[in-house]
Amino acid sequence: MRSRGSRDDLNCKYVSISVKDSSIGLFKLILFFIIFVVGVMIGLLSSSHVDRFLHLQTQQFYGNQTVWNESGYINVTVSCPVIPKCEKEDCLSMESFLAPKNLDHRMTDKELFWRASLVPSKTEYPYVRKPKVAFMFLTRGPLPFLPLWERFFYGQNQEMYSIYVHAVPGFELNVTKTSDFYRRQIPSQKVKWGTVSLFDAERRLLANALLDFSNERFILLSESCIPVYNLPTVYKYLTESQHSFVQSYDDPSRYGRGRYSRHLLPDIHLRDWRKGSQWFELSRSLAIGIVSDTKYYTLFKKYCLPACYPDEHYLPTYIRKFYGSLNSNRTITYVDWSQKGPHPASFTAENITEEFIQYIRNNGTLCTYNFDQTPICYLFARKFAPTALAPLLNLSMKVMGF
Repeated sequence: MRSRGSRDDLNCKYVSISVKDSSIGLFKLILFFIIFVVGVMIGLLSSSHVDRFLHLQTQQFYGNQTVWNESGYINVTVSCPVIPKCEKEDCLSMESFLAPKNLDHRMTDKELFWRASLVPSKTEYPYVRKPKVAFMFLTRGPLPFLPLWERFFYGQNQEMYSIYVHAVPGFELNVTKTSDFYRRQIPSQKVKWGTVSLFDAERRLLANALLDFSNERFILLSESCIPVYNLPTVYKYLTESQHSFVQSYDDPSRYGRGRYSRHLLPDIHLRDWRKGSQWFELSRSLAIGIVSDTKYYTLFKKYCLPACYPDEHYLPTYIRKFYGSLNSNRTITYVDWSQKGPHPASFTAENITEEFIQYIRNNGTLCTYNFDQTPICYLFARKFAPTALAPLLNLSMKVMGF
């Protein structure tokens, strides 16, 4: 008797076969059978490796899965590129389209104004729309009257208002997460007083506010502005008004007509030229018209140069020329220009009395409102120095109602 052995690729046990010297035919038959079995096993093992390879490749596409091997299922962590999911507020959804939550976008002014100029052809809304008032703050830095404004908004229905802040590039408003001003800064650019860059900032505020389809009224404010009525009164006054509030008048002096340039012809004649306060309030339709305009804005940018100030002439002239019947021709922000000079009077702590605030709220005059007369002429006032904050907080509840 003699024995022979064969070993397969998977470390299987040796198989020994004994045959008689005289059984050569049987030996060949058994040897053929062994070779056949070994071939089958090699084929099966090779197939298993291929399946595992393909399975791992599938894992690398889908992330962490389980892999089968001889000992059972095991967890495998695969290092592979994962396509990031879009944040909920930036996904293509009706919610984010109607009112973007993240104001820190990367649009250029050209892209922003185009986006803001879009107007739906369908008159009805696919949601319950409550008109909002957009409070737009144009500031060089901190808001010294932030505590007063936070008290103004405190406890009110947030569906009534929205807030936008344009500050100098790089400045970050330091407020708590519970503040109504938290994350309400828009992408800004450098602003220089007396140049078209100032009105660019105003249009930038308008355009960002227009991205919220619920914003119906748009009020421009500065860091030195205060409210002289509570939010419910302001909201009712603005949302029920049939007109916008842009001061627009013909000033025959060198500070009015004297700033007109004949280069504006034939599009803007001297008879069209108007002057007015920078601090405006607009309806949505007029706000869309302002951010959509290219022709007249370009003319003012090119020909209204110091000592012509675009922020005092572009809007009053443009509104007078195209939207005169929709404008009240007055401002709702009180400013004292009784002092001579390029800047209005500034009010300090010594000026803040109950009588003074009541004078601003109702100084005995009547103003036109929806083709009728009203004693409420001003909803806001400026220009207040930071020292006025403490006495204003002491009077706000008693006099201003918040």
